[in-house]
Amino acid sequence: MSGRRQLLGAGLGAVVSGILGNVASGAGADAWDFGAQGMAGWTVVEGQWSVQDMPGVPGWNKRVLMQQATRNTFNVIVAPLGPYSDVDASVKFKPISGREDASGGIVFRFSDGRYYLIRANALEDNFRFYYYDNGRRMLSSASVRAPALGQWHTVRVVAVGERVQGWLNGTPLLDHRDARFKAGRVGLWTKADSVTAFDEFTVRGTAAA
Repeated sequence: MSGRRQLLGAGLGAVVSGILGNVASGAGADAWDFGAQGMAGWTVVEGQWSVQDMPGVPGWNKRVLMQQATRNTFNVIVAPLGPYSDVDASVKFKPISGREDASGGIVFRFSDGRYYLIRANALEDNFRFYYYDNGRRMLSSASVRAPALGQWHTVRVVAVGERVQGWLNGTPLLDHRDARFKAGRVGLWTKADSVTAFDEFTVRGTAAA
C-alpha cells in the first residue's frame, strides 16, 4: 500500500466511526434480497434490468440483479428506499462483459434525474466519484488495479453532509466534499455496454426532512 493510501486510510479510519454513528442514528440497515424481493418497487430510469439465476453466488439464494442493455450511455435503477440525506450504502457487483465499459456503481442522493455516483470499471485502473446533472462530471478519482472481469467486488459509499467517502473491496480510496445535492434515493448504475450483476445491496440512512 502506498504512503498516500496509508494516510488516506488512517484519515478515514479516524472519522468513519463517528460518521457511521450519525448515519446509524437515523435508521437500521435495509438489506435487499433480490431472490426473495425481486425488483418490487424499484424504478428503472434507463437500462434492461432483471432478476436472474446465477450459479456460484454465495448462500442459498442464487438470484441476482442483472443489467444487460448495451446501447445506452448510462443505465440507472433506483431502489424503493429513502429519500435519505446521510447514507451508508454498499453492493457486490460482478462485471461480466463489455468492450467499451465493464462497470458497476452506486447512485445516491438521486432526485429529479440528478445524482451522485461512485463507480469502478474492470477496463480502467481508476475508482471515481461523479455527479450527474444533464451530463456526468468527475469530482474525484483514485488509482487502483482494475477489478477483474467475472469476479465479485464490493463498492461502498458513506455520505454525511457534504463529505463523501468511497471504498473498493474494503479499501478506503476516496474522500471528497461537495454540497450540490442534499438528499435523495439510492440505486445502482452501469455504463454503455456493461453487462453487470449486483447482489447484497445494503443501505443505512438518515431519512430526509
